[in-house]
Amino acid sequence: MYNQNVPKKATFFYWLPRVLGILLIGFLALFAFDVFVSGEPFLKMIGALLIHLLPNYLLAAALLIAWKREELGGFLLILLGIFFTLFFRTYTAIPNFLIVSAPVFVIGILFLVHTMFYQKEVN
Repeated sequence: MYNQNVPKKATFFYWLPRVLGILLIGFLALFAFDVFVSGEPFLKMIGALLIHLLPNYLLAAALLIAWKREELGGFLLILLGIFFTLFFRTYTAIPNFLIVSAPVFVIGILFLVHTMFYQKEVN
């Protein structure tokens, strides 16, 4: 991964988007648990949970791609942020945008920042 000659700043920008991506996936997964209500059949609730987790699957796939190919993953995450903004209509309320869409944009940008400024130091 990194050798001893890489500055700590580069290591920080290597791990920051990855950790934030994992935290965002976990945070958004919490919203999927609203499907569990009493009186509903268990299999129906499991099916609803899997559907509610679809954005997390997309984020996880983009994060896995970004982990290996930062530039491609950064662009994918930015496109995913645009998709989330339009599909979930988070543009209608600032808090919704800041909770759902903005973190995806920030993570994508952080991957691109690491690629542009620190990738040369690794090679």
